[in-house]
Parts: sequence; structure tokens; C-alpha cells
Amino acid sequence: MADFPHASLANTADRLRALPPYVFARLDELKARAREQGVDLIDLGMGNPGGPTPQPVVEAAIAALRDPNNHGYPPFEGTAGFRRTITEWYDRRYGVKLDPDGEALPLLGSKEGLTHLALAYINPGDLVLVPSPAYPAHFRGPAIAGGEVWEVPLSADNDWIIDLGRIPEDIARRAKVFYFNYPNNPTGATAPREFFVEMVEFARRYEILLVHDLCYAELAFDGYQPTSLLEIEGAKDISVEFHTLSKTYNMAGWRVGFVVGNRHIIQGLRTLKTNLDYGLFSALQAAAEAALNLPEIYLHQVQQRYQTRRDFLISQLETLGWQVIKPKATMYLWVPCPPGMGSTDFALEVLQKTGVVLTPGNAFGEGGEGYVRVSLIADRDRLQKAIDRLQDAGIHYQMAVSESQLFDARFPV
Repeated sequence: MADFPHASLANTADRLRALPPYVFARLDELKARAREQGVDLIDLGMGNPGGPTPQPVVEAAIAALRDPNNHGYPPFEGTAGFRRTITEWYDRRYGVKLDPDGEALPLLGSKEGLTHLALAYINPGDLVLVPSPAYPAHFRGPAIAGGEVWEVPLSADNDWIIDLGRIPEDIARRAKVFYFNYPNNPTGATAPREFFVEMVEFARRYEILLVHDLCYAELAFDGYQPTSLLEIEGAKDISVEFHTLSKTYNMAGWRVGFVVGNRHIIQGLRTLKTNLDYGLFSALQAAAEAALNLPEIYLHQVQQRYQTRRDFLISQLETLGWQVIKPKATMYLWVPCPPGMGSTDFALEVLQKTGVVLTPGNAFGEGGEGYVRVSLIADRDRLQKAIDRLQDAGIHYQMAVSESQLFDARFPV
């Protein structure tokens, strides 16, 4: 292909050049190359649920497609039916009362909304608090907007829960927006209700906009019920909460999400979106209504499916030397790399030797180094095959033993 006729015109904006390659796009390239070579990949990398979308949702979409009234531009603020369904769903699940005419907005998937919210509210130089590790959209959106991202380090010692005491006073005073996410992607961590109370108190004290990503709320196990930020008194004054139908309802490719919460914050996002898109196709909104109205038995089946996979894979990893914390929610395991190996090197070694795809933890920020994220998106047979391949390739976890430990073992007191 001939060179671009005017090289200067091919220069992207500084905001794009500052972004590192998106890890999932890079993983897609590596997977495509492996498939071209005939490798039978077991993809446990992306959070792309396996299995079909529930049949009632598909049927609702088909019916909506047959209605010519759905073929024009949808309302910018979403259809009244979908907004009402969202608020009724929130009331059922969390006891949170929301106004469908101002406190709910359909999105083209939650990732789109999370990123566009940054463009709507973050000016160049504004300080944004983001945990590390975190879902990439939480820090890439602010970076695209020109914000200064201050990483709040998470640690296993604190169960991957944000420690507000680690945020310096001067940073807290400068902060404008705080993104966070529990149940957490990528660590699978869950936070108690008391933590959400502390977050609201912190944000009110420093006048910070809270952005909570609740996209794994239904994938909860062992009787655990996640907390919505909007349950907390005063939260709606300063916050919004994002959700998606991708995970629970196997609708990742449908690109349906929504945001709820403070009407003024939502209005700012809506204003931006009216200049960027025409909203979510009305037929998809009709399908989303059907999804949110599915009977509870469907949700219980989904939870049981992921819980069974979680328990099975953790038990199998133990045979290879791993001791993995059992998460109470999400569709992921957060697995430490073997001592002495970095996240990228370990993920590449596993891919090259076994055809099993894992996501390196450093894709979620510096705080994710030393871990890989394993998605529970395959059935038990495929998970067993993944373990067998690791075993055959000699890949296992082995704790480093210090010289002092060896001395103590040889010469006990």
C-alpha cells in the first residue's frame, strides 16, 4: 500500500499516542495468529460469556424488529418502556427508588458510558482517582479526556478493597471524580456495605463525583448479595452507577447498558451523547426489557453455573500448587503468577505451550502485576482440558523458599 500522501495528516492526536495498546485487542491478534496455526484455543481471557442469549430475549428482539415503529431513530434518552423497566428492576433488587424520566439512561454498553462520562466531566488536568488494578475503561476514559489519573493501590493484604486512608489529603482535595467497582473486575473482590458508606462520606467531604461500576452484581454466590452504591443515604446527590446486560444475560455482543443515579450528572452525559450518537436501537431496548423481566429462576441458574465452575477450577488449580481465594462474585479468578514471573511473560508462556488464553494482570494497571485473570466462561469439560494442558506442559505454582526457611526445616529448634 502506498504511503499516506501527506504524512502530517496521518499523525493521530496526542491523546491517542499517549494510550498504550488495548490488551484485549492485542490478545485478539495473538489468538487469531494461533488459530491460523491450527491451535485449539481455550479462551479464558476476555469476560465474554459462553452460551446463547436467553430465548425470551431473542424472541422479544425478533418481535421488535418486525415492528416498523422501531426502525427510525430512537429517543435520545431511550424509550420510556426501557427506562421504566430499569427503575423497576432497581426497586426490586435494591429497594432504590429512581425516576425513569431523569435518573436512568440507556447506553451502548457500559464501557461506552463510562468513557463518555469522563469526556463530559473531566477537563485537561483534572485529577481522577482510580484503583489499581481496575477495569481499563476506568482509567483510559479519564486519560482520553486529558485528566490526571492518580492510582489508588489495592492489595491482597486488604482483600483488594480501597483503603481511603492511603489517599493523601492534598490529592483528595484536588480530586474531581472517583471511579470504582465492587464486585470487582479483575480481582473478584467484594466490599461490605460499610465500605460504601465510607465512600459516600469521603466523596461528600471532598466534593468528588463517584462513578460506581456494578456490572457483576447478579453474578454473586454463597448467599452473598452485592450492595448498590445508591442504597447508601446521600449517595444519589453525588454519584451515578453503571450496569450492563452483557454478563448476566449473555448479551455481550448486543451492546446494551445503562446508567442510573443523579439526574444532573446523567443530563451532562446525555448532552454529550446527543452530539455523538443517536442512542440505542429501539429493538434492542425491547429485548433488554425482556431480559430484566426474566424470572428469578433464570438468575439462580446463571449463578449456579458460575459457582460450579469456580469451585471446580479452584480445586483443580490446587493440584498444580495454587491456593486461590474463592470469590463471592464475578466470573473471574485472580490467580498469582509463579514466583519470579511477570504477568505478561506468564500469560504468553501459557498461551504458547498450551493454547490456553489468560489475561495478564498488568493489563488492569500496575497494581495487577504478578497476577493473571482467569474467566469462568468455559464449561467444565473445557476447564478440565485447560488444567490437563497446564499439567502436561509442566506449568504449576511453586512458592519460593527462602534460605532461612530451608535452614529452619533442616535444623528445627
